[in-house]
Amino acid sequence: MEPRRTAGGRVVAEVRNFIADGWCDAASGRAQESRNPGDLTEVVSRSPDSGSADAQAAVSAAEGALPAWRALGPVRRGEIVMRAARLIGERREEFAEAITREQGKLLREARGEVDRTVALLEYTAGEGRRLGGATLPADDPRTLALTRREPIGVVGLVTPWNFPLAIPAWKVAPALLAGCTAVLKPSPLTPLTAALLVECFVAAGAAGGVLNLVHGGQEVGEALVKDPAVAGISFTGSVEVGRAIHTAGAPRFLRTQLEMGGKNAALVLADADLDQAADAIVAGAFGQAGQRCSATSRVVVDRAVHDDLVRRLADRAAALRVGGGLDAGSQLGPVVSADRLRACLDGVRHAIEEGAVAVTGGERLTEGVPDGYFMSPTVLDGVRPDSYIAQEEIFGPVLSVIECDGLDDGLRIVNSVRYGMAAAVFTEDTSLAFEALDRIDAGMLHVNRPGVGAYPHMPHLGAKESQYGPAECSPQVWDFYTEWRTACITY
Repeated sequence: MEPRRTAGGRVVAEVRNFIADGWCDAASGRAQESRNPGDLTEVVSRSPDSGSADAQAAVSAAEGALPAWRALGPVRRGEIVMRAARLIGERREEFAEAITREQGKLLREARGEVDRTVALLEYTAGEGRRLGGATLPADDPRTLALTRREPIGVVGLVTPWNFPLAIPAWKVAPALLAGCTAVLKPSPLTPLTAALLVECFVAAGAAGGVLNLVHGGQEVGEALVKDPAVAGISFTGSVEVGRAIHTAGAPRFLRTQLEMGGKNAALVLADADLDQAADAIVAGAFGQAGQRCSATSRVVVDRAVHDDLVRRLADRAAALRVGGGLDAGSQLGPVVSADRLRACLDGVRHAIEEGAVAVTGGERLTEGVPDGYFMSPTVLDGVRPDSYIAQEEIFGPVLSVIECDGLDDGLRIVNSVRYGMAAAVFTEDTSLAFEALDRIDAGMLHVNRPGVGAYPHMPHLGAKESQYGPAECSPQVWDFYTEWRTACITY
């Protein structure tokens, strides 16, 4: 990455692509500007607005680096991943500040993302000594039968803006450890964090075309999907884009790993500890301004405790202090862009038109906050299970409350959406908790705790339209980046 310069007393990062072994601009010369969503007067970075020519150059570099990288072996590759983890940890504050300035999340949330990233890389690095196959019985005498894993080749990694460090890292690390070479295309909204990540991996030893970085939008992604040298695409984002990637690559049997949207529910039964439930739901709904695929966006609550829970949720949400991510007093940061803010406000307006009531929030905030994309934390009551706000992902600080009549009715409502990323159930009855775990159709489940993601070594996955292909962040990830080989050896 090029040196940074100051403008108006602030640091502006001049971010570039990284292809083969050098930082470079887009072939077209086009560039784009990124601003702080919590302070729109601040330009955070300028980065290339790349196109298909840049993507093709990066794929060619990755293809050229593949034989030597594959020959290095998983143990040595694991050492490189571990070095990258240490470098990221050493630059914790630099990464956290970049995440907050680009994406808007609170600085403490950004620090948590850096720590989680280091943990993910440490776990992945350890897999370098476990990435093997099996010895099997042979039908014939004096014969050894075995299986082994081989990298699939060049992979494209297409990542979103909501976790601008963790998600690229949890794709880059297993791709490289498996022996693949990679082209990373991060979100145009968060180019700086991706560039810092690539800096660390290159410094750790993933140079010479092993890891390439191409900034840009749809044209870059489409070029990666179409390039016959790309063996797989790992994507995190919307269902619509994930489906487009999969269908576009299907004629050439492109391998895809797609982690997509969520419309996650917390089921609160009549015997639940309501204070515990309210604390966990508010954390799951408004942490990172609700901009997580696993964020809690629906509360399905038994009528017997509905009023008491809604009062607790409204009080806690209304008390959250909204402000910029670098402000130590802030408890809720901005959403990432004008489009995201508009989608949240439109979703609330549509819900009210359909009969819901905003018991708190529901509007853009302009007073007492910097010039940014701030929305008040919103709790909607009286939401119909089949309404737009209950069915479609809003991806912001908006929580919908839906009444139910007991466990069976609650589970019906929880499962009534096309998504299945995460869910939580709140009850003091162990048997009801385990029945709910058996019957909820979602990938990551929780009991009496925030219903968001899992631990770094557990599968990050969804069900239904939330997930296609092997899970990430777990031993299952090797089923995407590698393919099996068998060998029978007579001696």
